[in-house]
Amino acid sequence: MTSPTFDPHALLAESRLGILATIKASGIPQLSPVTPFYDRDAGTISVSMTEGRAKTANLRRDPRAALEVTTADGWSWATAEGPVTLTGPGDDPHGPEVETLVAYYRAAAGEHPDWDDYRATMVADRRVLMVMTVERVYGERLR
Repeated sequence: MTSPTFDPHALLAESRLGILATIKASGIPQLSPVTPFYDRDAGTISVSMTEGRAKTANLRRDPRAALEVTTADGWSWATAEGPVTLTGPGDDPHGPEVETLVAYYRAAAGEHPDWDDYRATMVADRRVLMVMTVERVYGERLR
């Protein structure tokens, strides 16, 4: 039974490593480790990913996902589910697609020591920003 003081939203907000579940064409889940950023006020989870990877291709075909995070001891977990939008990749280091990645980085990690390098890397790596609109959150503290 879930502890009455357990807040799965708080666990999502503090976690910097999670497992993103997308849906393969076969209908089987595809799982990927990711670095999520949960904006509780906006009700969104953002993840930077690379164009051409399985999770990106899956989300372009079926834009639904789930993200699961756990505490370091494994005794508490939280899951968020919802539809996603993908932005990018961008060809221009100062274009709108890269600007969404800059905003994500600032919100998740603060200021970057070299924004020009970051922007160039986002274009070269063909980075895409996934934003999930969180429709459902659930979880449990087992101990």
